[in-house]
Amino acid sequence: MRHIISLLMENEAGALSRVAGLFSARGYNIESLTVAPTEDRTLSRMTIVTVGSDDIIEQITKQLNKLIEIVKVVDLSEGEHIERELMLVKVRASGKDREEMKRMADIFRGRIIDVTDKAYTIELTGTGAKLDAFLNALDRSVIVETVRTGASGIGRGERILKV
Repeated sequence: MRHIISLLMENEAGALSRVAGLFSARGYNIESLTVAPTEDRTLSRMTIVTVGSDDIIEQITKQLNKLIEIVKVVDLSEGEHIERELMLVKVRASGKDREEMKRMADIFRGRIIDVTDKAYTIELTGTGAKLDAFLNALDRSVIVETVRTGASGIGRGERILKV
């Protein structure tokens, strides 16, 4: 099962490496990983997407809590949460394809953020499934390049991750 693990950690050199090392040492895969400082510059929030049984996720959580840089760990998948991913996709857009690419971006609520004579760069945000659906709706031959951030998540309502 897919899990989104969100954690607060001290914002210091080497902390990310120790978390990634914990996963690789135990043979667990990280599907995506995002990290950025929080409103408190001494802390960073890390969001890890991984796949595993409940037992494996419990083991990962316990191991993460043992690291001294980790302040708090939450499995967002255990409750209601919101997740979003950002994707930039460069597509061929010349001649008749220009209007079609603009139409596709509009349908998926994307924004064209760069325009050249032969290409558009489109920005999309949403769930991973939405971004996958956009890519699947395009003819593969028009896709020049894609970049994705991986999931970021936050608990819904009163559910927060704070010290």
